[in-house]
Amino acid sequence: MQQLGKASSANIETWLETINTYNSTPEFGTTRVLFTEPEVGARNYVKGEMKKLGMTIHEDAIGNIFGVYPGTDATLPPVWTGSHIDTVLNAGMFDGMSGVVAGLEAVRLIREAGISLRRSLVVVVYTSEEPTRFKLGCLGSRALAGKLDAAEAATLHDAAGTSLYEVLEQLGFPVQDFDLVKRTPGDVFAAVELHIDQTGVLERAGKTVGIVKTICAPTVLEVEVVGRQSHAGGTSMEERRDAYMAACELALVLENLGRHSDSEYTTVTVGKVDVIPNAVNVIPGKVVFSVDIRDCDYDKKNELVVKFRQAVSKVESERGVGVTIKMVNNDHPMGCSPKITQLIEKNCCQQDVPYMYTISGAFHDSMLVGDFAPVAMIFVPSHDGISHSPQEWTDFDDLAAGTDVLTGTLVALANA
Repeated sequence: MQQLGKASSANIETWLETINTYNSTPEFGTTRVLFTEPEVGARNYVKGEMKKLGMTIHEDAIGNIFGVYPGTDATLPPVWTGSHIDTVLNAGMFDGMSGVVAGLEAVRLIREAGISLRRSLVVVVYTSEEPTRFKLGCLGSRALAGKLDAAEAATLHDAAGTSLYEVLEQLGFPVQDFDLVKRTPGDVFAAVELHIDQTGVLERAGKTVGIVKTICAPTVLEVEVVGRQSHAGGTSMEERRDAYMAACELALVLENLGRHSDSEYTTVTVGKVDVIPNAVNVIPGKVVFSVDIRDCDYDKKNELVVKFRQAVSKVESERGVGVTIKMVNNDHPMGCSPKITQLIEKNCCQQDVPYMYTISGAFHDSMLVGDFAPVAMIFVPSHDGISHSPQEWTDFDDLAAGTDVLTGTLVALANA
């Protein structure tokens, strides 16, 4: 048996740049929304590259792609790696795609070295990690974890009013087999996802690899504030029931709660605001805004939500508005497997790759996969910490180094 070669930064660059050609906004970053023509084209391209590497391919009812590099014992639970290829609007070309490409390169290295694996190695392309089209993230991994079934898929609608279930049906996915998507503990031996850092932590520390300890999980709320629409000049300051000003006060309360959280890592964001009627000379009668709360500690995250609800009651009373809160999702943070993170650390040391332990503030498919399998994540640096932007950048040499660590880890797990 030969030794593993080194990952090719040129291969990684070619794959990423080719995937990036499937793009609905080439004039401004990368946009590849779930099941649009560019996203379907990228899916077909990735499946073609998997076939070139000797992998067999199947897709499930929600569109997760599984490229299987067979092991010698088909009775053993497989090892998974991979990520997603959909994007937010006007994004970069590294978020998600890097993990898929790293998986492909790992298979190439294993195949060319003639290394035999006991367990099959599966490169997974998870359906719609980003919540861009159906307003809920991690659709594919959520279904794998048993947290999204056919009935709920029928309730998720895009801006055109088409349900996720209808789109899947139109594209020919086997929606009649939706109940077969779910995995249970023991079905997958381990899953390791490579991803860009999306912060400046690794770059500032001069480290090539981040070994993730915990993946923070989001709680997403939709908040509706209803006041009284009236004339901007004719309504005195004392008479106003201004929905927008009440919403602003709630946003500042939220920011203060996030800044003073005693958790190891907390973030709070108001990212989407709809003001009605949105006119210069009209006091807004209604505002709907999103709240995104992330934390590495589920209990502390819930405590923050309780405090926010208490603040809502106070604002309602003082400002004469009504506030309703809809919880979109409330996911659990996922602690990465110590056994796998120690294996990643061992590979970093063996390969002389500078590393550090870190927390993932962003959520990833691994957060849901962790419900049925031990998971871990490998981060590589993001330049200036920029992500979800056309300026997103990760050096291909860093991706290659991270892929080398990933490959060594996958081989060890597949032969365990």
